[in-house]
Amino acid sequence: MNRWFGSVRARTTVGATVVVAIALVVAGLAVVLLLRANLGEQADLRAEVAAREVAGQLASGTPYSALDLPDDEDHPVQVIGSGGRLRAASEDLKAISGTGSGAVRSAPSPSTTSDDDGDDRDGDAPGRGEISSHPGYSTGTATVDGRTGEYRFAALRVTTPAGETVTVYAGADLESAHAAVGTVTRAMLIGLPLLLAVVAGVTWLVTRRALRPVAAIRTELAEITAAGDLARRVPEPRTRDEVAHLAATTNATLSALERSVARQRGFVADASHELRSPIASLRTQLEVAAAHPELLDLDGLVDDVVRLQHLAADLLLLARLDAGDRPLAGEPVSLAELVREEADRRAGARVPVETDVAASPRVVGSRGRLSRVLGNLLDNAQRHAATVVRITLAQENGQAVVRVTDDGPGVPAADRERIFERFVRLDDARSRDEGGAGLGLAIARDLVRAHGGTLVSGETPEGGALFEVRLPIERIG
Repeated sequence: MNRWFGSVRARTTVGATVVVAIALVVAGLAVVLLLRANLGEQADLRAEVAAREVAGQLASGTPYSALDLPDDEDHPVQVIGSGGRLRAASEDLKAISGTGSGAVRSAPSPSTTSDDDGDDRDGDAPGRGEISSHPGYSTGTATVDGRTGEYRFAALRVTTPAGETVTVYAGADLESAHAAVGTVTRAMLIGLPLLLAVVAGVTWLVTRRALRPVAAIRTELAEITAAGDLARRVPEPRTRDEVAHLAATTNATLSALERSVARQRGFVADASHELRSPIASLRTQLEVAAAHPELLDLDGLVDDVVRLQHLAADLLLLARLDAGDRPLAGEPVSLAELVREEADRRAGARVPVETDVAASPRVVGSRGRLSRVLGNLLDNAQRHAATVVRITLAQENGQAVVRVTDDGPGVPAADRERIFERFVRLDDARSRDEGGAGLGLAIARDLVRAHGGTLVSGETPEGGALFEVRLPIERIG
């Protein structure tokens, strides 16, 4: 049972059926109640019309014996005088309840009815009596011509021209109203299960059709997971609904995952290649030193160890950035101070560094990592510059802009994005000491992006390389 209800299709079908059932029951009850109330009002109206017809005759002075009473079965009539005395009643009325008086034979039939004192002067009394404007209503039973039924009675007080006050009770049969309500109720009771079955069946079929692409996506994802083939994609429906958007998003995720895995594999391969050379060099030097201690080159060993240390640190930093590492508690950093510090650190280098600080913007981030960005860019520029490296700082459109330029050969337009890839070195023929591992620019761009900025490569008017860093400045207030 739990497994069956674990299906979205089953839960949707049950939920839709329950909701429709509740709605239909509520609507059915409302219809029945409204129908009953409407038929009750009609019965009240029919009873009132019959009562007013008899009351009108009495008010005009018609004797009790000459009253023209409505049809006995449809509208039983009873006229009660003072003290509960029966003045007139329908001919076939045998028993009555709900009018306050059950008497139906205390007086002769309308054709012969007169009061007990022989007073038959009602018809001769001058003037016209009065009829109450607001009738009273009650529900009771009446036995007419051997059939007992439920009736709605209207009661009207009438004052005859002779001054006698009587109450006219006229009934309206409720059998037709009960029959109509019963017919509607039975129709609803019969139709409700059928309608719910149709709703459940349609919901089941529609949900199955709607979820068919989801099942196809799940199946394909399961196969991709089992095979480990990230080049495969899930089927995308031609519709423009949420399922199609889900499939498109899933394929985009698979594409990003495929690129990430390919990048990771390439990263591991390149890292292994870069680590192999200094490790092999160290091993060779140590083996030579073990065999010939007098040939031990300590400086070379130290250089290789330092290179390994730097490379390991770079790889660790890249791994942390790939894992989403961001500066948690950013602090205000003065870029002007960082620019001057990095330039002063390179005083006396082969290629001098000229600074041009036109503004003193402050950014929020990690001082150490921003210093690493400037250091990597200046190292790269000094490595390729001929005579001079320039670093400028300005503030433009709410951003801090740092530009590092050199007078070297520049970067070809086709390679200005590729140089930010990891382990990319455009000069493959240069020596290990001159070139580095090809991680400096990749680390610099990742660090700038982690601070919400951008790093792009360009060209100076003289043809040298240009690297431009843009960072959002600190917002005050």
